[in-house]
Amino acid sequence: MKFLKNLGLVLLLVAVLAAWVMLPWQGALVLAVLLAAWMFLFRSGAQTRSVAAVGISTLTQRLGSSAVIVVGIAGVVGVLVALLAMAEGYAQTLRNSGSLDTAIVMRGASANEVSSSLSREDLLQIEQAPGVAHNAKGEPIVSAETVVAANLPVKGSKTGDEGSAQVRGISEAAFAVRPNVKIIEGRTFQPGLREIVVGKGAVRQFEGLKVGASLKLGNQPWTIVGIFASGDAMESELWADANVVNDTYRRGSGRNSATVKLENAAAIKAFGEALEANPQLKVKASTTLEFFAKQSEKMTQILRIIGITVGAIMAVGAVFGALNTMFAAVASRAREIATLRAIGFRGLPVVVAVMLETTLLALIGGLIGGLIAWLVFNGFEASTMAAGSVGKLSFNLAVSPGLLWEGIKWALAIGFVGGLFPAVRAASVPVTTALREL
Repeated sequence: MKFLKNLGLVLLLVAVLAAWVMLPWQGALVLAVLLAAWMFLFRSGAQTRSVAAVGISTLTQRLGSSAVIVVGIAGVVGVLVALLAMAEGYAQTLRNSGSLDTAIVMRGASANEVSSSLSREDLLQIEQAPGVAHNAKGEPIVSAETVVAANLPVKGSKTGDEGSAQVRGISEAAFAVRPNVKIIEGRTFQPGLREIVVGKGAVRQFEGLKVGASLKLGNQPWTIVGIFASGDAMESELWADANVVNDTYRRGSGRNSATVKLENAAAIKAFGEALEANPQLKVKASTTLEFFAKQSEKMTQILRIIGITVGAIMAVGAVFGALNTMFAAVASRAREIATLRAIGFRGLPVVVAVMLETTLLALIGGLIGGLIAWLVFNGFEASTMAAGSVGKLSFNLAVSPGLLWEGIKWALAIGFVGGLFPAVRAASVPVTTALREL
């Protein structure tokens, strides 16, 4: 019988946790309202309030053991939210790099710019496709671009380590298809010269990137003439004239990709279909928003898996800490609980009351952990290799409201697991047995 009871508790636990994982904050709010209504409108709910009030009022007397739960859960939530903020910040940076009214065109089988190649003839036909926006001079707004890698000294490295930076050869239209890119120091490069502008993110990552400095790319000296900001993945790159980049790296007249300004967001359908229907082209077009969102999927998934794995390992320790604390608390109140049951209190109010006590401690721990993660890590600068890129991507960790809610859900789940078994034990110990316990 005891085995079946424990099996039932485990199955209940699994079912509740599975449902809890999928629950939005609105659903949790509804559950809280329903619980409050039950506690104030029904007799068993009133009994729960009485038992819970006594238990919560004694928390200050059990400050040390209660702190074990709070600190343990705060640690879990803080680490979990910080790690997930990496994934959120990485994905957000790449999503900000695209829009619905710009398209990127690459070789049909290419998954990224690095593996793509477009000939001069391809680029001419892309410019003539329907749906391409034109400037005041009637010229198609298309930026044919080359992507290469350059090894630069990493900032702050005491051993002279080098990191990979992405150099993008662009045309004059690059600033038209990316209007968010602004020169914040110095000026833009002059076409035909070995001049380069660097992104604000690249300046944070690599040593010596400042206006007026010289650096060597492709065994040729280049002069940094400006620094730009864009608020997206482009900030991690170095930009120069595409023709000069191609000459330096012996790339001929071809390009890796073409970024196109569309007449409007709806033009992508006609534009993409025209390119695919052209027998002389073997290319594929997608909006830049779709392209960068897809580029972020794999790395975001990896970062989330790491965060959830580390959080789960820490959560196991927090659960055992909660179990030990709540079993001890229930044991110290055995006579009190038995007396309440002897005078007519049912088992359900006792179970819910103990669960509420644990949930309160878990909620406090979750809020503390989430607050610490937000204060310390929100906006924290980090960098990693970007998927499909040849250089590092600089991004800021983003502790969003969604991540904070996810951390709170983990905290409450730990509290539920840590309080369920002690609560059931408190309600199931025979009254006569409990009254004899010290």
